[in-house]
Amino acid sequence: MTTALAKSTADVLIAKAQDRSALIGIVGLGYVGLPLAMEFARAGFRVLGFDVSRSVVDGLGQGRSHVQDVSNTEVAGFTSAGKFMATADLARLSEPEVVSICVPTPLSKTKDPDVSYVLAATNSVKQALRRGQLVVLESTTYPGTTRELMLPALESTGLKVGEDFFLAFSPERVDPGNPKWNTRNTPKVVGGITETCRRVAVAIYGPAIERLVPVSSTEAAELVKILENTFRSVNIGLVNEMAIVCEKLGVNVWEVIDAAATKPFGFMKFTPGPGVGGHCIPLDPHYLAWKMRTLNYRTRFIELAGEINAAMPEYWVARVADRLNEQGKAVRGSKVLVLGVAYKKNIDDIRESPALDVIRLLQRHGALVAYHDPHVASLEEDEVELKSVALTPAALKGADCVIIVTDHSNVDYASVARHAQLVVDTRNALPGAPGSGKGA
Repeated sequence: MTTALAKSTADVLIAKAQDRSALIGIVGLGYVGLPLAMEFARAGFRVLGFDVSRSVVDGLGQGRSHVQDVSNTEVAGFTSAGKFMATADLARLSEPEVVSICVPTPLSKTKDPDVSYVLAATNSVKQALRRGQLVVLESTTYPGTTRELMLPALESTGLKVGEDFFLAFSPERVDPGNPKWNTRNTPKVVGGITETCRRVAVAIYGPAIERLVPVSSTEAAELVKILENTFRSVNIGLVNEMAIVCEKLGVNVWEVIDAAATKPFGFMKFTPGPGVGGHCIPLDPHYLAWKMRTLNYRTRFIELAGEINAAMPEYWVARVADRLNEQGKAVRGSKVLVLGVAYKKNIDDIRESPALDVIRLLQRHGALVAYHDPHVASLEEDEVELKSVALTPAALKGADCVIIVTDHSNVDYASVARHAQLVVDTRNALPGAPGSGKGA
């Protein structure tokens, strides 16, 4: 039962949320943390951002954003107004009333969750934890992380959760480059270790987020994010396999999908491509699969979808080889121009991008690979730096094959269809363009 003292501690923090006097701390100022910091500042809070990168901290202090969805104007405005400050000094974690952890949760080489960043952030918070603070984990992870890893560490200070401090999980739902859905208007799921923890977290996020979705536990909140991206992974795996089926049957997969999408119920449109990339879909299902293996259960359906998606770069490189072969050319020695290396259209993020696998596979087959991406000026592949080439008629004509991997909106696909000798289109970017009949 909640004591009067605990209610007082919670109510004090809730009151600080209501009058915007709570100082908000954000640990990790990347594509999740920085937009969240801006929304809290926009709602009237003061925000203290933490990042281990000195260059990130210095850039933000000078009004420069390193995140595509946050403008320099926003950062400079909130900084000059005293609403936002960035620091690399984790000893200052005792200052904010709220600490939101937005650090990476990658996979190890064996596809097991790497929670080292979460543990490091938790340890830093533990060193500074004081009575009356709310700690929220936003990083995507396996169900049980908040309760099994964070809670024992924080309670080892002698403070009691739900009474002296509050602990919650609220998964990030950022979709980089989305012009409609952003941090503020995307509904935010919140689960607490205790009911009081959840109540405090809801009060804190309320002024900055349009709609909150409270759930009964941190495990439920953790699983919500995993389900969302596993749903996408499975459906993308289905249509990727359907693309292979349609090729073998001599049917246009895009025509089939568009026709199926006319059904007003019972069907949701997903489209095939060269694989999946980014910070969520290639990783999140593995968190759940790993957790279930510890409980002696294998998530076969989920793992199969991952295998299909992971194999798509090889499928499309084989299509390149087939099309070149039809013209009497081998992959070895052929010039291949890759259009788009970001993991999805209209962003500059190449994390887990299938384009990197496509480039690597083409190079292993002896192709001379160049790329064009209006959002990615350079990248490093196998310790060799590649720079984006200008998409000129000469560059298109000089390539033995052009493979469209990422369908950025600001690419002249009509020019691609007009000037390229051969096009393999993984994204259906060319329908209707002159000469698109040359595509795969």
